Amino acid sequence: MNELFNIQDKVIAVTGAAGVLAGGTANYLQKQGAYVIYLDLFQDKVDAVVEEARKISDKCCGFACNVLDQNALDEVYNKVLETCGRIDVLINGAGGNMPGAIIGPEQDVFDLKIEDYSKVLDLNLKGTVMPTLTFAKAFKAQKSGCVVNFSSMSSKQAITRVLGYSNAKAAIDNFTRWMATEMAKKYGDKIRVNAIAPGFFIGNQNRALLTNEDGSYTARGKLVIAKTPFGRFGEQHEVYGTIHFLISEAAQFVSGAVIPVDGGFEAFSGV
Repeated sequence: MNELFNIQDKVIAVTGAAGVLAGGTANYLQKQGAYVIYLDLFQDKVDAVVEEARKISDKCCGFACNVLDQNALDEVYNKVLETCGRIDVLINGAGGNMPGAIIGPEQDVFDLKIEDYSKVLDLNLKGTVMPTLTFAKAFKAQKSGCVVNFSSMSSKQAITRVLGYSNAKAAIDNFTRWMATEMAKKYGDKIRVNAIAPGFFIGNQNRALLTNEDGSYTARGKLVIAKTPFGRFGEQHEVYGTIHFLISEAAQFVSGAVIPVDGGFEAFSGV
């Protein structure tokens, strides 16, 4: 393997690891020889993903963890250090949306449910900030480490309907740049913080928004495809390579970047 991209035996913690993109990424990184810690909210989901992960290799473990509970984060952080002795990478994959923070097709912004909006901000933004501040303590001590956050195309453009999610992801872009600067200036150039900004991938949360039951595109799905030069939605595996790059020595001079993985969506004006 090209040594620049070698992640053999790196210890990688992944939040939201029972989800599609974060979980698939965790599996991929384990197949590249990394030791992966699978973190998600519910113990039964963690048990299920770890059971599958052990079919890849025994270089994995998992813990139930609420990314909005500091005591839970501290407990898992200590368990990871006890188990592995160090942490090399944190991937912040936890996130999501709620119906009340989405503006329905027959609604307008004044129908927004502020309680759900607040929960979406907490899950996506605080659910990234809190694990980072917890696990980056190891990076400070080691003088090395890497964080990869999940942003979104909705952070960069006014994508209708998803107000809470968009606001949170825009804040994650800012936090990525802020934390990259803070860690490098205070603790050295071996600590890097970056993010990926996926375009449109079909998952359980957005399937009904983008596709009909027969698999055809909804009106919203057609608009997305029309603005995506590749003319299709992303495939789950298409985020893996960018994350692999960001956590490897190939990206040793890359920090504070938010990298689109979007089939050209961000670049295209639609005209």
